[in-house]
Amino acid sequence: MRNNKLRSIYLSLFLAFICMLIPWSGAALSLRPDFMLLVILFWLLRAPNQCSVGTAWFMGLWVDLATGGTFGQYALAYTITTFFAVIYQRRLVLFSSTQQLVYVFSLLFLSQLILLILKAFAGKEFLGWSYFLPSVTGVLLWQLAVSLGLNTGRHAHGN
Repeated sequence: MRNNKLRSIYLSLFLAFICMLIPWSGAALSLRPDFMLLVILFWLLRAPNQCSVGTAWFMGLWVDLATGGTFGQYALAYTITTFFAVIYQRRLVLFSSTQQLVYVFSLLFLSQLILLILKAFAGKEFLGWSYFLPSVTGVLLWQLAVSLGLNTGRHAHGN
């Protein structure tokens, strides 16, 4: 059973990485959610013994290498975001589905805010409020996953 879960984790992280490598352009690029962070958060909440803050850091380094941006920015953003996710992980099962969505949105927004601050230190200009649209599409994707039965709530900890 544990090997199946690890295989699922690795496969989903690989698919999220592939989704980040797809050459998005135009509106799709500005709306593209952070697939990697969504998968990391899902597994962090669903299987905390197999996916941790260390996983987020390692996958963040891979995303840094793939995107060619400032090395370490995604690793830092993912690490800080998953740290906050771990803090409230046990309370998440008590949240209603709406509260869970707000929680996930807050985590996605936090990650983007960290990346924005790091980009500002690197000298890049603010791209406007549309920069935060991936947080909205990410939470919509999360809601779709939950409605399809990939729940992270009460039944997740029983697995």
